[in-house]
Amino acid sequence: MIALGCDHAGFELKQAIIKHLDERKIEYKDYGTYSEDSVDYAVYAEKTARAVANGECELGLLFCGTGVGISMAANKVRGIRAACCSDLFSAEMTRRHNDANILCLGGRVVSPEKATELVDIFLDTPFSGEERHARRIAQIADIENRN
Repeated sequence: MIALGCDHAGFELKQAIIKHLDERKIEYKDYGTYSEDSVDYAVYAEKTARAVANGECELGLLFCGTGVGISMAANKVRGIRAACCSDLFSAEMTRRHNDANILCLGGRVVSPEKATELVDIFLDTPFSGEERHARRIAQIADIENRN
């Protein structure tokens, strides 16, 4: 199950990705927002991130104007490794090396076509499991636990 969330600036892009997920028959849960009416991105970042952190959903996709603000908010939830990506290499490596669990995209930065490619790479790329990458992820968790 994939968790989805957005603010008003990411709503249109989220709708395009929902259509793509439906075509791929990938299950998802939409945590809002549900229109282009102005809202605060942190609210939807938290709802989506908590669903991933508590195991209700395996991965998450978040959308705002740039992907940056919503990624910053999502990363405040313990256990979340949200990455804002706009290129294919970063989307792949953030899964393969960082075991990112949320991809953040900007509706004012990437086209629906590019977003579809980024989502596919993110969802289809497994974590490598290599010791050096696992060690680095554990270091991130240690920082989180010290706060």
